[in-house]
Parts: sequence; C-alpha cells; structure tokens
Amino acid sequence: MAETRVQEGKAAGAVEQPSPGKSLPRIEVIADFCKGCEICVVMCPRNVLEMRADPSRWVGSVVAVVRPEACTRCMLCEVHCPDFAIKVF
Repeated sequence: MAETRVQEGKAAGAVEQPSPGKSLPRIEVIADFCKGCEICVVMCPRNVLEMRADPSRWVGSVVAVVRPEACTRCMLCEVHCPDFAIKVF
C-alpha cells in the first residue's frame, strides 16, 4: 500500500501546478510490456499511476496514468519497472 506524504503547509492530496514555462511531464506506458506487477504504482510518491482492469490482456490489468499533473519527474516508476513498460519525459 502506498503511503501518503503531507508536506508542511499543504493539504493532503494537494497537487502543485507547474510553474509558468514548465510543461507537464509526458508519461508513456507500453501496455504490451506491462505484466501488471504494480511496482510502479507502489513506487510513485504522488499517486500518479493506478492499475486499471483490462480483460483483453492475459494479466487482467495494466497501469494507467491518472494524475499527470501531480508528476514531479522523479522517474521512480521508470527506474523500478522490471519490464521497461513505462517512460517519463
């Protein structure tokens, strides 16, 4: 289970908006590589990712980007994915 971290002076679950001139990260999921292990979901400190049911896949689920605006480009998801199924740009 992912832990929620609260920074002083900020409400739990608050999402920082990108500064002017900074673009949102682009997070690419290669669904054919994803085996549904959930490592990326657990590693993400900002709850950007979650597993979504996909009955057409043999594993039954695939990772989905649900809060791209919360991504800090820490790349923990990409670094820990054993199948290279996620990339952060």
